[in-house]
Amino acid sequence: MSSGPTPRPDAAHANAPAPDPDIAAFLAHMRDVRGHSPHTIQAYRRDLTRLRGLHEGPWETLKAADMRRIAGQLARQGRHPRSIQRFLSAVRGFFAYQVEQRRMPANPAAGMRGPRAGRPLPRDLDVDQTQQALAPAEGLNPTLAARDQAMLELLYSSGLRLSELTGLDLTDLDLDSGLVRVLGKGRRERSVPVGRVARDALRTWLKHRGDWTAPDEHAVFVTRRGQRIGNRAVQRRVAEAGRRAGLDVRLHPHRLRHAFASHLLESSGDLRPIQELLGHANLETTQIYTHLDYQHLAQVYDAAHPRARRSRSSDSD
Repeated sequence: MSSGPTPRPDAAHANAPAPDPDIAAFLAHMRDVRGHSPHTIQAYRRDLTRLRGLHEGPWETLKAADMRRIAGQLARQGRHPRSIQRFLSAVRGFFAYQVEQRRMPANPAAGMRGPRAGRPLPRDLDVDQTQQALAPAEGLNPTLAARDQAMLELLYSSGLRLSELTGLDLTDLDLDSGLVRVLGKGRRERSVPVGRVARDALRTWLKHRGDWTAPDEHAVFVTRRGQRIGNRAVQRRVAEAGRRAGLDVRLHPHRLRHAFASHLLESSGDLRPIQELLGHANLETTQIYTHLDYQHLAQVYDAAHPRARRSRSSDSD
């Protein structure tokens, strides 16, 4: 009995290119020799299949100029910079393997880097939200409340990085002078001012600190067990403060550091001192980190620049 006509293969499947043997061999090497995960292998398969679609000739005919053209084509198609970076990473690895196997004389993607992805800025906390987040907690153990309050106030008062906060020792504090010494990235040491409210919070915490710690512990901030507090513990306590305050964004130490810089910049308009306070090695980092909206910049320009001020009559022309 006839079973009917043989089903036609799916059109898209019928038109799909045959797997490239060089790509298949590379992916097998990644799986069997390098031990990459199936997820990574699949991501490489997608990127290398895309490359095969963009260059149909023999691999050894692909030159560095061709790779630059392909990367530019992906950018014009609207591919995200991170997607292009991942694509180029897969391609570099693939061609390095071909060179290693003596199938190609050189790697045409060697040294190529994709477009830089914009660094996402944390959502701003305005001054009212910050005050809300820093409101003293009620109903907590007094020692816990004093420690958390001191950490929150110091993060916002001095713009410390999380690791700088947890790395503080008692000898780094000079509350009479209103300074704290921190060890930043690249082991660069700097001193930053501590505001009055933060100094008061620190003094309160230091009175309670002995409830938890032994006399020979040097860390400023400690856990209930008397040991130096870790980064994850600080992140949890800061997030809890944000939830307790009813904020509509997640509060974390970096957001308080950003609020410190943004609020200071809005008031002073001077970027150089903020660069020093944040411990940035170059001003470009500070410009990304502490942005002012264009409307505010326009207001400052109109108010301050001699050539910007216009008379009422000229406005009406």
